[in-house]
Amino acid sequence: MKSALEIARALVRCRSVTPEEGGALDYLGAVLQAGGFAVERLTFSEPGAEDVDNLYARIGTQAPCLVFAGHTDVVPPGELSQWRFDPFGGEIADGMLWGRGATDMKGGLAACVAAALNFLEQGGEVNGSIAFIVTGDEEGPGVNGTAKMLDWARERGERFDHCLLAEPTSREQFGDTIKIGRRGSLTGSLVVHGRQGHVAYPHLADNPVHHLTRMANALLRSPLDRGTEHFDPSNLEIVTIDVGNRASNVIPAQASASFNVRYNDGWTPDSLMRELRTRVASEAGQARYDLTFLPTNATAFVTRPGAFVEMVSAAVAHVVGRTPELSTSGGTSDARFIKDVCPVVEFGPVGKTMHAIDERVSLADLDQLEAVCRRVLQDYFQSGAAPAS
Repeated sequence: MKSALEIARALVRCRSVTPEEGGALDYLGAVLQAGGFAVERLTFSEPGAEDVDNLYARIGTQAPCLVFAGHTDVVPPGELSQWRFDPFGGEIADGMLWGRGATDMKGGLAACVAAALNFLEQGGEVNGSIAFIVTGDEEGPGVNGTAKMLDWARERGERFDHCLLAEPTSREQFGDTIKIGRRGSLTGSLVVHGRQGHVAYPHLADNPVHHLTRMANALLRSPLDRGTEHFDPSNLEIVTIDVGNRASNVIPAQASASFNVRYNDGWTPDSLMRELRTRVASEAGQARYDLTFLPTNATAFVTRPGAFVEMVSAAVAHVVGRTPELSTSGGTSDARFIKDVCPVVEFGPVGKTMHAIDERVSLADLDQLEAVCRRVLQDYFQSGAAPAS
């Protein structure tokens, strides 16, 4: 029997800051291979991005295939002196496993691995296949990880029916929230070009700050929408306004602002960009400006409640005694890629300390998550009862 804590602790001790593998995939591959999984390591490249190691494991060749997905890469630990323990030490104290990635998401991934191994060890019948898709690029640009792994799998005929992704979705207590979708993310930059001059002679200059203020207000003036069936209203936040002017008697030549929109499934990136361009143009007047958007692979999606969502919810309720809320809040995850090949549900430990100094996960959460995943496996394969896609 493998415990989720044992696996999580070993993973936390791997310095796998994106895009470094840090030994995490080596360890995970050995554990899964010892449990009977066929394991393959995949390295993907992209011009302008660093190479990334990934792992694919599978046991069984038939449908249905339940895939567990996750990532072993973590964000940098920050200032080490502020940590109570070594962020890569895997220390246990106060009922918690401490370290970078303990919550996001080495703990959740460890629980999935332990659940699969223990399910098989205890004679669980797999009327189909179990697979793992594990990337080292989730916290990075996301170009050489899960998206390319899914393309690789499709090209060789691999098929997946449902996916459970153990990101830290619980908010206040374990089991209170399941993510059935994610908002999209779109980042834009607005640069306004003016004419520099003396503040005492404004008629000889053109102040870009004044134009930028009007355009920014146009972006914020009215709600983008009122929400959809499964999503809150879309939200635009201006995150920087930059002029770079240190002189109090000079009208600057240029002003810029950056903003991010977390949008719901009422928008596509193209339709949202059109709306934002219309809003800016409505207040531009004769101002010269550039409105540009960063490429995005983070589109809004939802796995509509059905048999698989109900199965995961029932497993949570069975283990912790509460029915989780179905949510689409929060940031993005690799579920945005997986939803293109099969229904995906996210469920994992309390995420309050993810990316924070003294990141940690409850030992009780790890045990309960492993139990939830085992229950999902049992119900999924019991008498061919896997839910329809």
